[in-house]
Amino acid sequence: MKLKVLGAAGEVTGSNYLVQAGNSSVLIDCGLHQGRDEERKNREPFQFNPSDINAVLLTHAHIDHSGRIPLLYRQGFKGKVKSTLPTSDLVEVLWKDSAHLMSEEAKWRSRKNARKNLPPVEPLFTDTDVEKAVQYLDATSYDDVIEVAPGVRARFRDAGHILGSAVLELFLNEEGQEIKLVFSGDLGPNYPVMGRNPAFIEDADYVVIESTYGDRVHKTNEQTREEFRQVMGKALKDRSRVMIPTFVVDRAQRIFYELMLMQEEGLLRDNVPIYFDSPMGVKATEIYNEYPALFSSEVQSHIRKGSNPFSPEHLNFVQGVEESRAINEVKHAIILAGSGMCNGGRIVHHMKHGIWDKNNHLIVVGYQARGTLGRRIVEGAKTARIAGEEVSVRAQIHTINGFSAHADRNDLLKWASNFKSSPSFFITHGEEKSSKALAELFEDKGIQAYIPVVNQEFNLVPERELPVKDEKIVPVAPSEKENELNVILSDISILAENLRLKKHEFEDTEKLKALLRSSKVLLETVDNQVSSKK
Repeated sequence: MKLKVLGAAGEVTGSNYLVQAGNSSVLIDCGLHQGRDEERKNREPFQFNPSDINAVLLTHAHIDHSGRIPLLYRQGFKGKVKSTLPTSDLVEVLWKDSAHLMSEEAKWRSRKNARKNLPPVEPLFTDTDVEKAVQYLDATSYDDVIEVAPGVRARFRDAGHILGSAVLELFLNEEGQEIKLVFSGDLGPNYPVMGRNPAFIEDADYVVIESTYGDRVHKTNEQTREEFRQVMGKALKDRSRVMIPTFVVDRAQRIFYELMLMQEEGLLRDNVPIYFDSPMGVKATEIYNEYPALFSSEVQSHIRKGSNPFSPEHLNFVQGVEESRAINEVKHAIILAGSGMCNGGRIVHHMKHGIWDKNNHLIVVGYQARGTLGRRIVEGAKTARIAGEEVSVRAQIHTINGFSAHADRNDLLKWASNFKSSPSFFITHGEEKSSKALAELFEDKGIQAYIPVVNQEFNLVPERELPVKDEKIVPVAPSEKENELNVILSDISILAENLRLKKHEFEDTEKLKALLRSSKVLLETVDNQVSSKK
C-alpha cells in the first residue's frame, strides 16, 4: 500500500495525491495550481496514466482541489468522481466557468501569437471535457462507508470548511493487511460562523493534514466582525467605492451574511448598492440556499425567522459584461467579484478602474497565493500591471484574515490531538513556513510529523512508521533541480516586471541602467552557454 504526494507540498494549491492498494489506484483531489508558475505546472503531464486510475475522491469543490479533473478525463480517465452531493453541484458550476475563462484566454493569446507568426494556444480543457466529467460525478452521503475499488473503502465526514467539504477516511486492504489513512482536506475552524464543526476522528494509522495557517492564530469571530465593521464604516463615511475580491464559493456568501447583519443592526443605513459581479457566484449562492441543514445553528436561526442570510438588501446580481462595466460609473458602492486572488475574473476590471483612487478601499478577505496580483498588493506594491495597464495602487488596502474558512494553528492542533491511536502525520497544503511551524508544534506535543515534497512516495505499513525515524521534521525543498531552476527564472521575471513598473521612481537613471546592463550581460552569458549545449 502506497501514498504518493503529487501536489500541495510546499504550496497551498494544486492538491493531488495517489493512493494504491493491491491493483487499485485512487486519486485524492486533482486541483489546479494558482499563483507563481501556474501555467507551466497546470500543463505538466500527470505522474501516472489517467486510464489506470480507478476513481477520484474529492474533498471539496474549490478549484485548487478539483480544477484539473476535466483534464484528467481529456487524457483518458474513465472512472467515477466521488464526493458529497453539494460538492458535485458546485464543481459543475466551477468547471464550466473555468472552461469559459480558459477559452477566452486562449483566444486572446492566440491573436497575439498570430501577429508574431507563433502557433495558437489551446485551452487546458474545454466545455466538451467538462460535459464528459460531469457525467461521471457520483455523490454520496456523509458518514456512509462506500466501496471505491477493490481493497479501497471510504467514508466522507464533514470538514466544516465550505459547503459539502469532507474529511476522508480511507480503509485500505492488501493481502490481509489493513491500513486506515485519513485526509483532512481543508479543515474549517472549531468555532464556525457558516458551517458545522469539523468531524473529529479518533483512529488512523496515517493522517495527511493541511497547514495553510499552521503558523498563525486567527482573530476570534467577534474580533473579525468588529474589524470588518470598522473598515466598512470608514469606507461608507468616505462614500467611496469598496472592492472586495472574493472566492465565489463560501467567502462571498459569508460577506453577504455579514452585510445582512449590519443592515439588521442599523449599521448600513444609506442604501448603498451592493453588486455581486459573478454569474458563477450567483449560481453558487443558489446552491448554498438548497442545503440549509448543513449550516451552523447561527445561520439556521436567521432562516427560521424568514431571513435569507445570503441576500442583504440592495443586492444586485450582475450577469452581462455591459452591466459589469456600468458599475464603474457608480461612485459609491460595495463590489464583490472573483477571483479571490485577483489573478483573473471581473475583480481585475474593477481594480483597474478604482485602485488608483486614494478614496477607494480594497478589502482582501482570503488567502493570496505566491505570485498572484492579490499577494503583491497585500505585500505593499505601489504599482501593478492590471489588465494590460500600469496602474498606481493608491486605494486604502485592508486585509482581514479572520473570515478564512480554514482552521488556524490552534484548530489544527486540537483536531490532530483528538486521535487516540497515535497516527503518523504528513503535513501538506501549506507554504514552507506554515508547514514547518505546524510540524514543530506537533513534535513539541509528542505527535509524529513529516513534511513531504512533491512526487515523494511512501510505503504504508501497519506499524505506522515514518519514512525518516531520526529526523521527523524535513524542510520543504524542490523535488528536483528543474523545479528549483524554474523558481529562480520565475523570480527573475517577477523582479524585472516590478522594476519596469517602478522605473519612474528612480532619480539616478544612469546608475539604474548600469546595474541593469550588468544583469543583462550575466543572463546573456547563461543563454549562450545553454545554446552552445544544443
